[in-house]
Amino acid sequence: MTSNYIILFIYFLVLFLIGYYASKKIKNIKDYYVGGKKLGFWVVAFSTRATGESAWLLLGLTGMGAIAGVSAFWVVVGEVIGVSVAWLLMAKKFKRLTDKYNSITIPDYLVSRFKSKTHTLRKLAASALSIFVVIYVSAQIDATGTAFETFLGWNYYAGAIVGFLIVLTYIFTGGFVAVAWSDLFQGLLMLFGLVLLPTIAWMLISEQPLFEKLGSIDPGLMNIWGSGGLTTMNIVTLVGFMMIGLGFMGSPQLFVRFMSIKSENEINKGRWVAIIFTIITDCAAVMVGILGRYYFDQDGVDIESILGNGGQNVLSMLVSEVMPPILIGLFIAIVLSAIMSTIDSLLVVASSAITRDFYQQILHPEASEKKLTSLSRKVTFILAILALAISITISIISPDRTIFWFVIFGWSGIAATFCPVIILSLFWKGYTEKGAIASMITGFLCVPIFKFGVSKIPDIGIYFDKLDVLLPSFVLAIIVGVVVSKVTKKAHVRS
Repeated sequence: MTSNYIILFIYFLVLFLIGYYASKKIKNIKDYYVGGKKLGFWVVAFSTRATGESAWLLLGLTGMGAIAGVSAFWVVVGEVIGVSVAWLLMAKKFKRLTDKYNSITIPDYLVSRFKSKTHTLRKLAASALSIFVVIYVSAQIDATGTAFETFLGWNYYAGAIVGFLIVLTYIFTGGFVAVAWSDLFQGLLMLFGLVLLPTIAWMLISEQPLFEKLGSIDPGLMNIWGSGGLTTMNIVTLVGFMMIGLGFMGSPQLFVRFMSIKSENEINKGRWVAIIFTIITDCAAVMVGILGRYYFDQDGVDIESILGNGGQNVLSMLVSEVMPPILIGLFIAIVLSAIMSTIDSLLVVASSAITRDFYQQILHPEASEKKLTSLSRKVTFILAILALAISITISIISPDRTIFWFVIFGWSGIAATFCPVIILSLFWKGYTEKGAIASMITGFLCVPIFKFGVSKIPDIGIYFDKLDVLLPSFVLAIIVGVVVSKVTKKAHVRS
């Protein structure tokens, strides 16, 4: 147990040192939010991937592998497609435009792209970012408490608060530079741990072959279409799995990294790092779950009673089963890396929405750089406290929640609000400001409507529940944006 705390101490010390070093580079608001637009491809590639994966990769996707078996690989397919589209088709164009407009936030880019004459679009974008980011951060804090609880036996609330204080400390000092460099460090840890664990677990199998035993447990675990084969319900479920990848095509916490990279040439290099990282880590996460099912399935016992809701405890249990005790602390650090690399990025993005887009651009354009940098730190702290309060509240009122779907709700809210707007703004010249506003409102509202309303409708609700909220919200946001753009453009021409 002592060795675990020593490893965690070293991990946290590295984060603090990164924050301290990064603080020396913060000269103005541009440095605080986009690293002065001087970052290299290794840092940006690992930062986008570490931020994009979050707690759901190590606790959620591993659990899905344990419960669903090989059909969970459809999530990997969706993620790889989403990451590839973002890096291969969108990143360079987005970088070129944001440099042209001198944007340092997503609302900055949108306002410049549509030549807005009012603050409506900026207010809407900043408000949506703030709301869904706080929800998403609260999900990550929830995962932090769970990680400390399952690995070290801590009280859930103590773990959530400790993790929260650690990540807040290095963001508070170093801003985006600290976030990006800590993400590189944490991304390397995630890659190492996710490759090592299933490799060791596979090597230690000495009894019944893996796939033979899984087939005897449940033939559905070895069916790529899921239990029951190629049914309508399974198709809907697998489409929902794949559509998680839509969130990589414009989510602000990811695309702000394309602003921060120093050149388009660096994007050419970084895209292969990001795509290969995604393939390796996602496949490894599913394999962790599948191997956990092999090790822990017991006849006549509900598997979720062993592995937790959604199988979310499978990684910690497999680590305890196959790894030397001295390395358990390393895997705690790896899980925390996935969580904290997302919390830090989200808090910086939300802070920028309030400080840059509300305070500076709307209320106090004359505010000094020193004033804005100081305010950014205060706003970051307030948002973090709010997210912590939401996380603790939800843990009390919904003790049976699963990490995977808690995280996905926040992820879907951000993605449905911003991805359709970013895609259309990059590739369609006919997209108007009113169309963008309509898209954002539609995506923003559809997420809770589909989650808490449509999914409860008798007969058809179950299909939307399996499909989840992102795809229908995404599609409707695009349709509404296109229709409103065409209608308003015709009205403008007539006038």
